Amino acid sequence: MTYDEHITLEGVAKAAMARTRGRLVFAMGAFAVVFAILFGRLIEVTMLRESVARKSVRVESTMSYFRADLVDRSGEILATDLQAASLYADARVIWDPTETAEAVATVFPDTDVPVLTKRLATRQAFVWIKRNLTPRQQEAVRRLGNPGLHFRSEPRRVYPNGRTAAHALGYVDVDNHGLAGVERGAEELILERRNRGGVVELSLDLRIQHALQDELAGAMATFQTRAASGIVLDVKTGEILALASLPDFDPNEPGEAPKSALFNRATLGVYEMGSTFKSFTTAMALDSQKVTLTSQFDATNPITVGRFTISDFHPENRLLNVPEIFVHSSNIGAAKMALEVGTTTQKAYLAKFGLLTPIVSEIKEVGRPIVPRRWNELKTMTVAYGHGIAITPLHVAVAGAALVNGGKLMKPTMLKREEGAVVPFTRVVSEETSAQMRDLLRMVVTEGTGTKADVAGYPVGGKTGTAEKAVAGGYAEKRLLSSFMGVFPARKPLYLVLIVLDEPKGNESTAGFATAGWTAAPTAGKVIARIAPMLNVAVSPTEPERPATTMASYEDLH
Repeated sequence: MTYDEHITLEGVAKAAMARTRGRLVFAMGAFAVVFAILFGRLIEVTMLRESVARKSVRVESTMSYFRADLVDRSGEILATDLQAASLYADARVIWDPTETAEAVATVFPDTDVPVLTKRLATRQAFVWIKRNLTPRQQEAVRRLGNPGLHFRSEPRRVYPNGRTAAHALGYVDVDNHGLAGVERGAEELILERRNRGGVVELSLDLRIQHALQDELAGAMATFQTRAASGIVLDVKTGEILALASLPDFDPNEPGEAPKSALFNRATLGVYEMGSTFKSFTTAMALDSQKVTLTSQFDATNPITVGRFTISDFHPENRLLNVPEIFVHSSNIGAAKMALEVGTTTQKAYLAKFGLLTPIVSEIKEVGRPIVPRRWNELKTMTVAYGHGIAITPLHVAVAGAALVNGGKLMKPTMLKREEGAVVPFTRVVSEETSAQMRDLLRMVVTEGTGTKADVAGYPVGGKTGTAEKAVAGGYAEKRLLSSFMGVFPARKPLYLVLIVLDEPKGNESTAGFATAGWTAAPTAGKVIARIAPMLNVAVSPTEPERPATTMASYEDLH
């Protein structure tokens, strides 16, 4: 056999060789499958997940919470969005979470290092660290030189006028979602206008708002009050031109404000309003036709019901007609008028005035009235002069506007109405009753407890209210809520001004008195004196002096 001849295997050797070759083929195939699986997994980890992560970051970074600008009725910007940098981390490329968290804390001392360390250790592609950085903070982060820290641009809500109209405007959260005020109540409209590139025009007048807040702040300092609130309302349209609650806050930094400052006393606080409530009792009595202006009620002696006594602060101790009851603010007279009308009618009228249910407007922080559970004869009498029922200042303003605008109750609004727009209303009293109430409100200012609210050239009508605050077991004689509901011009009112002072203290200028005639009324007068020219209200000639209140003096009005 030569060397170039093939060796042929036969028998057992041939079978062994075949088995070996088969095993090699199988092993190679198995390795190929394993490597294919590993390669596919590698692609998923390195490409697909990275793609998902990039998509996640992209979606996160392009998520928009931009809001439309809020402007006052003259176009002045009240709230707008500015671009701000926010800090996040790509934890996948951070080698030492603890070191990174400690570095971040050098820029933001309030950082919870253990919590941030734990979050960075998750190796997630997107970890929020800090929202809305200042330029200095952004530069300080850059200097850390950490490749895992990144910025994204997002909107930050800015209120260029600071505290002005803070409770009316409200504020937003870190994601630019409305949390209070118009920002919350008109959120849908704000986002809709944003999408259409427009703005939201509010009924507020920045000039009027500033004047109101300024005078309220002055009153708080003068009378050392715990708090104060005020509203300026267009009685023909229901538009709120100004709304203030003090103490207030900076909506740019709501998190820095105490809870007491965030509380909206004008719309959320419910109070026993005292004698301002007699306006509604008197209107109810006259409109029901069970009482006329010439009706007389005996106010000679206090009313005693069980252990309760109803008396007058400045008793006249005689028969009083309706104008005298109103001008002298007689509790006894108001109580007897309410009894003449009856509990059922009283409740029906108060319901028509909207005083028994929460106010509906673009501000959602509203208080629910506190009404008697057992509305018996005694409650009918005390409610007549504003005790035993608690409502918000906004309730008083809205119902007060209906008293003087011809009897039309309108839904209040924070949005500017189009000029000439037809405003829906519910009739609560007749035009005749409304005219009578305008005259009676004017008499309170010319001859009664509201004389310090009058303004030369701008005749004011109004009603004072001084209520002792309810405490456990009764009322606190020295803790007063003093208010004044004023309208001007008195004969044909265009605007209503409501002032509420919480626990004012008397001083030398008030002869030691803290009642509304000495505190809230002059504050309202100062507001009216400032805003009437801004509102282009025509100056009225000085009215002649009138004699003391009688039916004859009422007739002199006509």
